Amino acid sequence: MTQNADRDSLALARKTWKVLEPYHGAVYFSPEAAGNYADLGVDARTGYFASRSAALGAAPADLVIATFYNFNPQVVRRAIPAAWEAATPQRFAAARLTGIDTTLRRILGADVSSPELVRAAELARSAAEVTLPHPQGRPLFAAHAALPWPSAPHLVLWHAQTLLREFRGDAHVAALLTAGLSGIEALVTHAATGDIDAGVLRNSRAWTPEQWEQAVQNLRERGWLDEGPQLALTEDGARRRAEIEHTTDRLSALPYRTLGPAACAELRTLAKPFSLAVAKELLPWAVDRLGKEDA
Repeated sequence: MTQNADRDSLALARKTWKVLEPYHGAVYFSPEAAGNYADLGVDARTGYFASRSAALGAAPADLVIATFYNFNPQVVRRAIPAAWEAATPQRFAAARLTGIDTTLRRILGADVSSPELVRAAELARSAAEVTLPHPQGRPLFAAHAALPWPSAPHLVLWHAQTLLREFRGDAHVAALLTAGLSGIEALVTHAATGDIDAGVLRNSRAWTPEQWEQAVQNLRERGWLDEGPQLALTEDGARRRAEIEHTTDRLSALPYRTLGPAACAELRTLAKPFSLAVAKELLPWAVDRLGKEDA
């Protein structure tokens, strides 16, 4: 493959993943899923850790910390293994699936069985199934890949994107480790790109202001961040962060490269309205990003 063809292949993979990601990400903001976790006796944050890690079985806290990577370990230890005392991993997995089922049916209405969604589900499943023979080094992906496929098209599309997301996520963790970034340092460098507010990243992953500031100082000493009052990458830091993203794209491109440019374009065209619908309801910050993504 030529250098230009490789660059185009990686851009294709990233663009297609980004268009479908809100459709998967809705589960983390679903009031129906949160209600299901409450019925099991836990709060929404504990339900998040338990439901996403349930595919691993009754995982210990250290395994969840390892695979989720950028959360404050203390908040994980408060949730796990206490969650398994409230309910089994199987019940949390079921609560997650029924929660997103209800959410998608509510938001999409009759579109859950439309020809467009059925076709999008077929394409996404074809892409996801390419990843199944390649679980090595991708523990969270492998766990979710072992779950049974749902039958309803809107859930097939959601499960397919879940697999593609975790396939990419495990690759991203590998790239961060190779670059020498801890979980909180990964968040700080992400915030320094300007793509997302630092406070959102810090609070959503439960880091204290003191822990965040210490990570900022460590990264400044290592040449990743400027010394100025604004959180910004140095030239070298920007280069290294770009290398992380490039490595992630390269390690995640297989399903999209196999699907091919035409089918990926078709998938983006079909899935974008569904992603937009759930983003408008649950992930408003993703709406502008989706609007800028060409099919």
